[in-house]
Amino acid sequence: MNRDSNGYTFGFAAAMVLVVASVLAFTASSLKDLQSENVRKEKMQNILSTIGVETDREGAEELFNNYIVEQLALRNDGTVDENVDAFSDVKLALELKKDVETQRFPLYVASVEESKYYIVPLRGSGLWDAIWGYIALDEDRNTIKGAVFDHKGETAGLGAEITQQWFMDRFVGEKIFDVSGKLVGISVSKTNNDPNDTDKDDHEVDAISGATITGDGVSDMIIERLQHYLPYLKATPADLAYNN
Repeated sequence: MNRDSNGYTFGFAAAMVLVVASVLAFTASSLKDLQSENVRKEKMQNILSTIGVETDREGAEELFNNYIVEQLALRNDGTVDENVDAFSDVKLALELKKDVETQRFPLYVASVEESKYYIVPLRGSGLWDAIWGYIALDEDRNTIKGAVFDHKGETAGLGAEITQQWFMDRFVGEKIFDVSGKLVGISVSKTNNDPNDTDKDDHEVDAISGATITGDGVSDMIIERLQHYLPYLKATPADLAYNN
């Protein structure tokens, strides 16, 4: 065999491509279960973080099972779909593509030191790609206990700052309903007159400088997602017991 021929060169290159592709495919397949498990535990970490429970990935599942006492898949009317697993079956990226009447809205109910919290998953759009997160509400179903945000491709130092603790902490104590009981959400505002976030009744937090579109995306994401939970958030304890 002439190893200096073009045929040999092309044949060798093709064989190497096949070998490398096979190795990569095998590696990806082997790691798929581990990657899925890591994503599942990271989701638990994020949910727990909104209620002030911090943990590493390995300890997430045990603490999640300790503190999360209900996992509900809500219909648009606030009733619970018992046939859907809120944690495993509902993927917001897919749900958002459905008609609102067929969507299911996950809600996690936590109990920490005899206090109850309601954790709502969020998903929306930033400047470049998807943004998502969780907001936990106090027992009054109005006051924010904690928030977690993440993104797929926002600009480092600008929109990506939504993942920073100092930004997420601004939401703590803010109210999602105004004094008349209307859902107003929380605005990430450039014109916020309360830069130190001492006013927790203004429904605003300071925007990130240079990240207006991402900030607007966070504002829109919060109000859009929460409006689907209104029947549940506005329900009386008797209503909730009946719907369940």
